[in-house]
Amino acid sequence: MIKSIEITGIKYDLDETTKQYVNKKIGRLDRYLPRHARKSVTAEVKLRQVNRDHGNKYEAEVVLFVPDKILTATDSTGNMLAAVDIVESKIVSQLRKYKQSTIAHVGRRGVMSRFKRSYAREL
Repeated sequence: MIKSIEITGIKYDLDETTKQYVNKKIGRLDRYLPRHARKSVTAEVKLRQVNRDHGNKYEAEVVLFVPDKILTATDSTGNMLAAVDIVESKIVSQLRKYKQSTIAHVGRRGVMSRFKRSYAREL
């Protein structure tokens, strides 16, 4: 669970259910982080209401501060909770790429592992 999540509402009144929903969705993102980054990750969530004159439109922006990188995602929809869901899925894809790039993948790259695989095919 991400411990430090800062939620701010810009021209939007935050209620308790929205805060709990954002904490639940964004707090669970640590499962996609590498282990070295779980303790030092912080999140900023900005929820804003835009275009009030032509109907309500809500925008959610999430900024994750992980070691050596800053990940951001923004989306706007007609419902605040839907915007949080979409932003969460965007951040998940960015976290997967971050994890792939930071973790050293040890295994099937060595000479002996290639030999073992080719030898197993011949049997």
